[in-house]
Amino acid sequence: MVGMTLAELGWNDSFAHAFSPHAAEGCVAARVTLELKGYCEVTGEAGARLGECSGKFIHSAKAPADYPAIGDWVAVTPQPGDAQRVAIHAVLPRRTKFSRLAAGMEILEQVVAANVDTVFLVSSLDGNHHLHRLERYLAAAWSSGAEPVVILNKADISDDVEEMRRAITDIAPRVPVLVISAQTRRGLKALAPYLLPGRTIALLGSSGVGKSTLINRLMGEKVQFTQEVREADNKGRHTTTQRELLITPDGAIIIDTPGMREIQPWEASAGLAGAFEDVAIIASRCKFRDCQHTVEPGCAVRAALDDGSLDLLRWQGYLRLQRATVHQSRRVDRPAQQQHRSQMKKLTKSLRQRIREKPGDE
Repeated sequence: MVGMTLAELGWNDSFAHAFSPHAAEGCVAARVTLELKGYCEVTGEAGARLGECSGKFIHSAKAPADYPAIGDWVAVTPQPGDAQRVAIHAVLPRRTKFSRLAAGMEILEQVVAANVDTVFLVSSLDGNHHLHRLERYLAAAWSSGAEPVVILNKADISDDVEEMRRAITDIAPRVPVLVISAQTRRGLKALAPYLLPGRTIALLGSSGVGKSTLINRLMGEKVQFTQEVREADNKGRHTTTQRELLITPDGAIIIDTPGMREIQPWEASAGLAGAFEDVAIIASRCKFRDCQHTVEPGCAVRAALDDGSLDLLRWQGYLRLQRATVHQSRRVDRPAQQQHRSQMKKLTKSLRQRIREKPGDE
């Protein structure tokens, strides 16, 4: 990536204020535009260069999430004797961050993208869509601080476009749902209000939903390799293998990420109310503030389940994400495990009873 002004890369007064102490120490600002193993590409007014964390930075970092991630702003200085390399001394405070629980046994935060204005949650209409998976993506998006927008791709090969749009609107009434076909360019004009100069958009979704094709359309050229989706199960292969920041001809900043079939939001509790706003509104009407939605009198959730205004499957999705949140907290906080164990048993018992009473809703 050639040299660009900081404004073209998304710089603003907030970042400038946070950077001022580093400027006084002789550093210059750059943005992480590509993640590499052990290194990253950073781009600033001097162009793209290979960045490596300084020894002092590594010594002060307390967790993997402290290290530079795609979209981060960093303070750098040139490496002596090598104009193509810089030392990274600091990561500026992130305005927003899309994080998930890293794979493995340890409880670690993985920052997928930082300083994002809008998250395009890309799904497809060829059978590779799942509402429960989307609920988790929405929870992660709401907790990130960025604005979520659902993109339904491959409209050219689907007959149930409106049905799927309504289903998503039912679970996320405040989230825009845009129907497009990246292949035929149908509906791409609807993306224009989000693709503004200096604004950062992250594309997230499972493999095979068409993110790479969409990026090629937005860039006006083939910058990402694409593969066909397997016909047997409508699942794609991972065509994007690294996180990369791109600038469209119109000046919008696009972050592409590898496909993620499953995601566990890092701060799921922060996004639970946003992803399940309808459930939260109903629960707020319960007679008791600490209602467990099991046997308490005046429980609005149980009443909504009985009269059908709250769908049982929707309630199950809420409980799944809530259990995942509790499980995550239990793994790092033993007292929390004891505190929530009784509550989870009651909720599970109540849910099983309702499933038996309404077998047709399974």
